[in-house]
Amino acid sequence: MDFPIVSLIDDERAEEWLLNHFHPQGLHCPHCDAGVTEARKFRKTETSRLQVYRCRVCDGVYNLYSGTVFAQKQFRPSQVVLLLRGFCKGASSSQLSRELGISFPTVLSIRRVLQDAAQMLQPEDALPDTEIETDEMFQNAGEKGEPHKDPEDPPRRRGNKRRGHGTYANDRPL
Repeated sequence: MDFPIVSLIDDERAEEWLLNHFHPQGLHCPHCDAGVTEARKFRKTETSRLQVYRCRVCDGVYNLYSGTVFAQKQFRPSQVVLLLRGFCKGASSSQLSRELGISFPTVLSIRRVLQDAAQMLQPEDALPDTEIETDEMFQNAGEKGEPHKDPEDPPRRRGNKRRGHGTYANDRPL
């Protein structure tokens, strides 16, 4: 069951949270790096209800989403917070799309951009330990489609009496 949870989140508190996480040193002009104190309130966007600022130094326009993945997007702050939360929890893109009222291709493209950014931030150094313990390990049952090497020793027939080697697609982890 999907819940329309966007209407249950306060946009003002979500905007404060986003400001603290997107701009920890404070909101500033992305063009000239002037602080928000050197800008004037320009307008409020109709859809996202964000305050747009015009810099008095360079005459540039910016808002809370400037310099982020959400730049040029018309999401309400509550939608952005819940979208990020959904990504971190591993919710499906289709579920997030339905619950937040955002198109599926948009949710999917933002998810991919964030995953690519996270991949680039992964350390490339070797792990410090020589032994690694895993909770779950999947093993492939073997290379599929390779011919049997010894004609005198034919391969066993599968339990379901079907011939063939199988494929990677229908192979199951052990």
